[in-house]
Amino acid sequence: MINEKRREKARADNSKKKYQPLDLRFKKTRAYRKRMTKFERAQKPLTVQKKLNNFKERKFAIAA
Repeated sequence: MINEKRREKARADNSKKKYQPLDLRFKKTRAYRKRMTKFERAQKPLTVQKKLNNFKERKFAIAA
């Protein structure tokens, strides 16, 4: 863990680079997760949607 002044200096040094170190990035994921609506939470990724559409649940009936 680095102190505040060293963190500010490191942020300034890395601001123009393509990638930043993990500990300097903003920790937003939990905040985004809390802010999602019920509809957004229920949505599935496109690949999962395609998989569910292409391979539907199979129904088998036993003749008596």
